[in-house]
Amino acid sequence: MAKLRPFTMPKWGIEMSEGTVAEWMVAENQPFAKGTVLTLIETDKITNEVEAEADGCFVRLIAEAGQTYPVGALLAVLSDGGEASAEEVEAVIAGFRAVDARFDGSEQGVAMPPPAIERVREIPDGLAISPVAREKTQAAGLDVADLHGSGRGGRITAQDVDQALRPSVSPHLVGVLPSSPPSSCFATPMARRLSALHGVPLEGLTGSGPRGRIRKADVLAAIPAAAAVVPSSGGVEIIPMSSMRRTIARRLTEAKQTIPHFYVRRRVRADRLLALRAAAAGEQRPSVNDYLIRACALALMEVPQLNIQVQGQDIHRFASADIAVAVATERGLVTPIVTRADDRPVAEIRGVMAALIRKAKAGKLRPEEFSGGSFSLSNLGGFGVEQFDAIINPPQGAILAVGAARPEPIDDEGAIRVVPVLHLSLSCDHRAIDGADAGRFMAALAALIERPELL
Repeated sequence: MAKLRPFTMPKWGIEMSEGTVAEWMVAENQPFAKGTVLTLIETDKITNEVEAEADGCFVRLIAEAGQTYPVGALLAVLSDGGEASAEEVEAVIAGFRAVDARFDGSEQGVAMPPPAIERVREIPDGLAISPVAREKTQAAGLDVADLHGSGRGGRITAQDVDQALRPSVSPHLVGVLPSSPPSSCFATPMARRLSALHGVPLEGLTGSGPRGRIRKADVLAAIPAAAAVVPSSGGVEIIPMSSMRRTIARRLTEAKQTIPHFYVRRRVRADRLLALRAAAAGEQRPSVNDYLIRACALALMEVPQLNIQVQGQDIHRFASADIAVAVATERGLVTPIVTRADDRPVAEIRGVMAALIRKAKAGKLRPEEFSGGSFSLSNLGGFGVEQFDAIINPPQGAILAVGAARPEPIDDEGAIRVVPVLHLSLSCDHRAIDGADAGRFMAALAALIERPELL
């Protein structure tokens, strides 16, 4: 007889609340050996390979590739390798949904004690009811005899009481009522986000998920036809945001809305830096960005007021410069970190960055390789961008935006010369950094770039 168990969405890191099943690497009923990569799970910044802990096979794949699920959600049913009947598989699925941990549907995805393992108390009329459901019933003045229990053995759960308390909504009111759902709505995080985005109230929707939970498909089905995008010509390709892209959107929106940005801009001659780089021989020649990482690190040592993170009401000032460098990948922007850049020569920085870029583009970065950092550098010069302003990467206090070097006239000891010039833009968090400190940092940085032998 096969030994079956649920295969659930894992949790990596304290902030992870959901993950996307990027791809199933083994098929249903395909035997696999210990160490086999079973699936790729995409989180905020990386794609994780989930390996088999023992020999076995999946007797049922439940999660769909490309879909996002909360931590702890049932993704598949795992067998030790023995054959299992459809009834045995269904029993495992039903048992998981009735007994194991479930989520309350909040956007944080915080695991809550499942109704199926709440202590059951018998009440005089013979119905079974959980303690939480009993308290909600008494507070609302409901008659428990009128409630339909959806729990095991007909037990009345907290969700049954919440369902009974929901006001009925006529179909023609969908899209008209306020979109903010009350806390009693039993819905998935994705359903809540879609509800807010499209103005579809969760009240009145019939959930197709377990125990009447409102899911993504339920909200999409209720979106008014008028909300559909009608292209003027040709077609429209709808591309769902990946987990990484949603995280980028959330973090940057939060940063721009909550951090008081101010900007300090400066032109810096780059002819000497470019000449120094050109003189370096071989394929191991550092990039301009490698020199800039080193320059930023040394400037931060001169002006430590910018080598910080803002944590609530506290400023954390760091003894070494850990530079987060923006790297574009197919899945979105990631910021791997060159730690202790102030102690590394440019040649070593080149090697570290090359390895980080390879891992970033392959989705193989470890959390500690892109989390934290005391300062950020974003260089769009390789794309021909001449100048731009960057959004601060919290909790860091500042980020430097670098454009392409372009020929411009400068004053060179009284003579006018045309040389390559870099346009630098420094974005600072005004809660922790003053304009004078930002100016001193830019002056120190300019001196290092214009005298690259100091690097």
